[in-house]
Amino acid sequence: MSSYLMLFLLLLDINSQCVIAYLSSPHVGQEPPYTAQQSPVMSSPVALTASSTAPVVTDSYLSRCPSGSQCSRLPADCIICAFHHNCSYGRPANFTCRARAGVHCVNEQGQPQQNFTLTLDCRFCWQLDASQYRCSNSTSCMTVSCPRRRYNASCEALEHVHCLGKRVFQKRLFCNWTGGYKWSTALALSISLGGFGADRFYLGQWREGLGKLFSFGGLGIWTLIDVLLIGVGYVGPADGSLYI
Repeated sequence: MSSYLMLFLLLLDINSQCVIAYLSSPHVGQEPPYTAQQSPVMSSPVALTASSTAPVVTDSYLSRCPSGSQCSRLPADCIICAFHHNCSYGRPANFTCRARAGVHCVNEQGQPQQNFTLTLDCRFCWQLDASQYRCSNSTSCMTVSCPRRRYNASCEALEHVHCLGKRVFQKRLFCNWTGGYKWSTALALSISLGGFGADRFYLGQWREGLGKLFSFGGLGIWTLIDVLLIGVGYVGPADGSLYI
């Protein structure tokens, strides 16, 4: 019984020491320091004035900015806009913009202008139509597969396209590169010389081509099956590319 009492007193002493150490800590009762963070989203349009901090003039964008052109027709890299994200998707919205440092533009009357209003459809860059941005291509993914494979592409909005958010974004796209193989040629070879494996040789599938050659097209059964598979596009080039 005495051993249990000694153990209880030992635990009580350890617990009291932890409590005293915690209460004596200088952080107890004090709020953590507040660090201001700048929000990347603007809830309302902000007028841009000449006193705003101007970016450093570099030749990287000046070479693409025509001098003396209309301000609202400048490429996206030539202007700075106060985009607000509380607009309705797909509907026109007005944004306050100004030309970047070193860029000279005019209004519709031909008078020099610094600040102007730009009207564009409310959508983020990654929501643009496929014709309004360009993406990197991948030649390492298989295009002829079931299901069709995708790859992570780095995309960028075209210079003349204005949109909200980052102009460089990531998208999951279908593998769509081609090695120059024609579907019509492969189908014609499958119908005419498929019994000798000509279609498989053309597509770069040498093992299947040799198998059809020495088996006389699988006694005609393999030849008929390949005509159907190539016709529907299920069998494609060995490098995984698309037909042209």
